[in-house]
Amino acid sequence: MNARNAARGAAFEHELTFGAEPAVIYRENDAGAHGNFLAASYRRICADEGWRKRLKKSYTASARVPRAGDRRRGELECASSSDALLMNLFCYPRVLCRPQVCSLLGVEAGLKPEFGVRARIAMWRGEVDRTELDMRVGSLRVEAKLTEGGFGTASRERLMRYAAVEEVFDVEELPWSGELVQGYQLIRGVLAAEAEGARFLVLCDGRRADMTEMWFRVLRAVRSYEIRSRMALLSWQELAATMPAVVQVFLAEKYGIVAG
Repeated sequence: MNARNAARGAAFEHELTFGAEPAVIYRENDAGAHGNFLAASYRRICADEGWRKRLKKSYTASARVPRAGDRRRGELECASSSDALLMNLFCYPRVLCRPQVCSLLGVEAGLKPEFGVRARIAMWRGEVDRTELDMRVGSLRVEAKLTEGGFGTASRERLMRYAAVEEVFDVEELPWSGELVQGYQLIRGVLAAEAEGARFLVLCDGRRADMTEMWFRVLRAVRSYEIRSRMALLSWQELAATMPAVVQVFLAEKYGIVAG
């Protein structure tokens, strides 16, 4: 993906990070266009106060950028940002009015997506985990992944601090590696959705068999069939097939995601 965007970046304001595999960081140009976004999506994002706030999320690897002090980089300016990909699609005009999209997601037409939503997961001793979910559309909660290494890990001690974990999961059936549980973000997503009686969808690249496998390993440990029925996995490729033609071209060119 970095090589694809490095070649594509010639037409847009961008810079490269240090490292063996430099990441492409785009920026808005003087005309108000941004190489990391579809033009129509970016206009809508900038015009919406709630969506625009998401652009302020800091880029965590700024120290690897030349002239790091000359401006503030945003996480969504990175070419491989899954948050940017999510907003490119769901902020595109009338996407959530398309019957194909709404049917695939199981949501009503015309809903407005929210990004970077804080969930509330009860923990022992009155604590609350306000984990962040990437998107909320009606009763649907979405976790989006693209090039990330995985879904994170947590210690057994940390996992057992969640009040409902043993009610929702057969804990010993979760994917353990020694005393670390894998798929931690997925576990939190399931717990967050269950706490709200919501549905939970994982969006990931269909080329990432490791992520698909991890999702099913976590899902297998869910005790209730009713809860399992509210959990789903979808690939960007499947979602791309429901998108307008201009969006499909953008996905193939920038991300190598081809409708399928």
